[in-house]
Amino acid sequence: MKILVIQQKRIGDVLISTILCNNLKKKYPESTIDFMCYSNCTDVLIGNPNIDSVIVLEEKTRKSYLSLFKFIFKMRSNKYDILIDVYGKLETNLITIFSGADYKISYHKWYSSLFYNHNMKRFDNNDETKYGFAIDNRLLLLKPLNIDNTLIDPFPKLHVSKEEDQEAIALLNKHKVSKDRKIVMISLLGSEKSKTYPLEYMAKVVDYVAENKDVTILFNYFPNQIEDAQKVFNFCSKSTQEKIHFDLLGSNLRSFIGIMNQCDIIIGNDGGAINMAKALNKPSFTIFSPYVKKNDWATFEDGLQNISVHLNDFKPELINESLPHKEIKNNSAILYQDLNPELFKSQIDFFMTRNL
Repeated sequence: MKILVIQQKRIGDVLISTILCNNLKKKYPESTIDFMCYSNCTDVLIGNPNIDSVIVLEEKTRKSYLSLFKFIFKMRSNKYDILIDVYGKLETNLITIFSGADYKISYHKWYSSLFYNHNMKRFDNNDETKYGFAIDNRLLLLKPLNIDNTLIDPFPKLHVSKEEDQEAIALLNKHKVSKDRKIVMISLLGSEKSKTYPLEYMAKVVDYVAENKDVTILFNYFPNQIEDAQKVFNFCSKSTQEKIHFDLLGSNLRSFIGIMNQCDIIIGNDGGAINMAKALNKPSFTIFSPYVKKNDWATFEDGLQNISVHLNDFKPELINESLPHKEIKNNSAILYQDLNPELFKSQIDFFMTRNL
């Protein structure tokens, strides 16, 4: 049995889609499972025992018709029995139709029956979500394979080696992080401006965290985001700044995962960092952008270990959901201003008291 899972998107999407591989390996323990994703997402797959190989469709291949078709026919030679395409774009449509797989599974679109023989209709906001639609919709892709629901494991998992743990501990020691304090990771900035909580507001959140308990605070940001990270730091009170280890950063994604594994909780913007923390079973407090549908990405929400806030929770009249998604996204900066952190300060206090 040979299986291919395709997820050509961001880190959080790729990580969540690994639940397909985890459950497929349970159903077909002797199978070979390949996972296709972008090159910048492969780190979240390292160490997963349910993935036999990772296939990267390079950007240069995607942009050349000749190279793309060579790639497609190379994939065909793998003779997959099952192909699950979570992405569902033209290039993966073509990979699927030429794959020769018996099971070709994806989501329903008006044209999808041309490429797939199992087209699953996604849940929508009128449906009840069990784990968050990002999880529920992926598990839906397993339905044609008749996997026993009682055996389904919905939780994505990251795998950290002993060496990575030791490197993270050494880095914390180098920066003189006290072992007597709990460590809070702040998901400081979103993947784009429209997913980034206003910097002055985020500084207030960090102040709440510092006031609540005697903790060590780490910032998660990329080197090219250092100016915005510095602004948040500068907005924080002097007493808060003393608890922040601003320069303690991972050198790469695996390094961040190792550091996150040493942290106790994560608080901040929705995105890959939150999803990775959840996959390490770390409690999370997520602040969603006004344009993101909370029911999609508020995964494993229980009001205890995983809590999230959205403008809709406090001022639903401000978001007209009949407007085009793009229009709401374009107005996210204005809408964010109404999500004052005072609105959810008590929830942060509860979250920290419960999980630290």
